[in-house]
Amino acid sequence: MSTTSDIKLPLDRIYHWERERSDKLYMTQPLGNGVVEEYTWSRTVDEARRMASYLVSLDLPPKSNIGLLSKNCAQWIMSDIAIWMAGHVTVPLYPTLNADTVSYILEHSEAKLLFVGKLDDWDMMKPGVPEDLPCVSYPTSPENDFPTWNKIIAEHEPMQGETVRDADEMASIVYTSGSTGRPKGVMLSFHAMGAGASGARKALKLSPEDRMLSYLPLAHVFERTVVEQASINSGLEIYFAESLDTFVSDIQRARPTIFVSVPRLWSKFQQGVFQKMPAKKLRRLLKVPILSGVVKKKLLTGLGLQDARLAISGSAPLSEDIINWYRGLGLELLEGYGMSENFAYSHISFPGRSRVGYVGEPWPGVEQRISEKGEIEVKSPADMMGYYKAEDKTKETFTDDGFLLTGDKGEIDSEGRLKITGRIKEIFKTSKGKYVAPAPIENKLVSHDALEIVCVAGAECPQPHALLHLSEADLPKRDDPAFRAELEKSLPELMKKVNATVDPHEALQFLVVVKDTWDIENGFLTPTMKIKRDVIEDTYKSKIDGWYASREKLIWE
Repeated sequence: MSTTSDIKLPLDRIYHWERERSDKLYMTQPLGNGVVEEYTWSRTVDEARRMASYLVSLDLPPKSNIGLLSKNCAQWIMSDIAIWMAGHVTVPLYPTLNADTVSYILEHSEAKLLFVGKLDDWDMMKPGVPEDLPCVSYPTSPENDFPTWNKIIAEHEPMQGETVRDADEMASIVYTSGSTGRPKGVMLSFHAMGAGASGARKALKLSPEDRMLSYLPLAHVFERTVVEQASINSGLEIYFAESLDTFVSDIQRARPTIFVSVPRLWSKFQQGVFQKMPAKKLRRLLKVPILSGVVKKKLLTGLGLQDARLAISGSAPLSEDIINWYRGLGLELLEGYGMSENFAYSHISFPGRSRVGYVGEPWPGVEQRISEKGEIEVKSPADMMGYYKAEDKTKETFTDDGFLLTGDKGEIDSEGRLKITGRIKEIFKTSKGKYVAPAPIENKLVSHDALEIVCVAGAECPQPHALLHLSEADLPKRDDPAFRAELEKSLPELMKKVNATVDPHEALQFLVVVKDTWDIENGFLTPTMKIKRDVIEDTYKSKIDGWYASREKLIWE
């Protein structure tokens, strides 16, 4: 178990690398048209020191909350550092929020300033930013009239000395992505951030020689922990992605030794491979001894993962079929588990000790147990201080002896590995009075090559059903007769196969292929690409009676 002396706080590590790796590369930022900007540790900390001097010059109240609204970029991390150096607190906002949520977070957090950076839809968000709120613009920002990053750092001398922040001080308020209701503000201390990063560095043997690609939202604790804080703690290099269109070249530039993603993207990568080489042909080639090694290497190189020593998936469950497919290529895809409330420092599958279908073992210093009602309870050195302005909600979230109530159901095997079996609040009851946990069924269905997202529903219905969202590549083929004919055969077969693995009351009565697009922008997915069940179920509730009455096994909505 980790001790307090093992924990290295973020600012302490930043000053350490400023001294020890001054001229070594830390961040690589693409600027478009193949142009990249490189940041050594010296340049990174110097710019952060200059921005910190600017923040101090504004004479804000001590420990002010400062918002950060941007896609991932070098200035995001330098802003985080500068805010801490100046004695303040960082409040990250997802770069995909609508104006109403932006307004709520800025008002609820009482933000005194906002950094505005790289954004795809600033016009949508801008109405949510109070006109009297001071803002700072990044070099990659959309057009605006705010003071610019480059001008500010040119006009201010770097802050001198080494700011010391107490371990128990609040470092950040992270607002949850939440599938329902208003986001909650998770208060994280410097101790929590240091504990999570220090534990990860030791357990995964992270070093300055490692490289990572940063592209998942830094506003989410998953990326903040495993990329930003892991890099600050271990000194590893970060490469940023420019856009979805340049993602392949971005990852090939980085050649990450550690690659972290979410289930939806691991699925997209697989589908991209199948577009170039049909799954059946690939399986056949991988069985040929002489060819298999060449094919595996070529595929991993095409994905930019030829140097990856660790490949991790988190944020949501991943299909066992997809995990096994990557392992067949020689990439031991590992799952992890965590929450905003414990800075994602909860569980990880360690190399050589993973079990497919399980999210792994507790990180060093983490305790786990299953309550009488089957709920996973976790105590982590990275646990939150509480919810901002919500003391009662904080008390409801912890047991009397300090364990976090996760809201997830699970089981632990003899080796201490954890399996998520459902979400307590997501479990629904059929009209027969039987309870159904949707997540495990969804994981079985999403293994189909043509499917990208699945939502199992059926509250107060005789049997559950599943709503299917086609993959991005297959959506245009929806009305193609040959494609439809193939799905008319394979999807009912898949449903029959899945139904044979679940209890009778969990068996799906039918499948519905939806025609709507489910994405973050239209509110069907959270910023971390989890489905919003209430939105999905409400969208189709008027059609449910007709679907059940049709007695069809596969319905094209």
